[in-house]
Amino acid sequence: MVSVGTIIWLSSELMFFAALFAAYFTIRAVSPELWAQETEVLNVPFATANTAILVLSSLTCQLGVFAAERGQVGRTGSVFKVSGWGLREWFILTYVMGAIFIGGQALEYAELIHEGVTIPDSAYGTMFYLTTGFHGIHVTGGLIAFLLVLGRTYIARRFTHEQAVSAIVVSYYWHFVDVVWIGLFATIYLIK
Repeated sequence: MVSVGTIIWLSSELMFFAALFAAYFTIRAVSPELWAQETEVLNVPFATANTAILVLSSLTCQLGVFAAERGQVGRTGSVFKVSGWGLREWFILTYVMGAIFIGGQALEYAELIHEGVTIPDSAYGTMFYLTTGFHGIHVTGGLIAFLLVLGRTYIARRFTHEQAVSAIVVSYYWHFVDVVWIGLFATIYLIK
């Protein structure tokens, strides 16, 4: 039931982001010259690297899920033996990668504000910060979910099926956030 409920909730989140995409393309269509001017200040190589980190975090998250499905909550052997990692190690790495992404986004915001791209400055600034900001809030929510799952594994005396289901559900959310970012990245940084 938890998985089904999560999928239904993610469907509503999909509609939310679809509305943001619609607003972005609608406003872009009425002021293409503004978009051409403002997109020149975007740091595409930096955003590409930041995107790669987030996309790779989906891989580490899924490796954590595979460990949870095997019932392996912690590592076996040395921390340097990645093949022996369990749910905790993979989810901690995923958390770190997600936090790096958020830090990169904050750095990009600071650079764009320095360049004069702000919310009240133009429709472009409004749509840029609205779409990427809401995505950043969703990533932060995912980071909190990882902390909750990790905390639960440290508090519990034994790893249960319910904890594995929690890890799987968090992975659904994390993969969703990653897929949405791929769409946002293509829309904002690649489509001229």
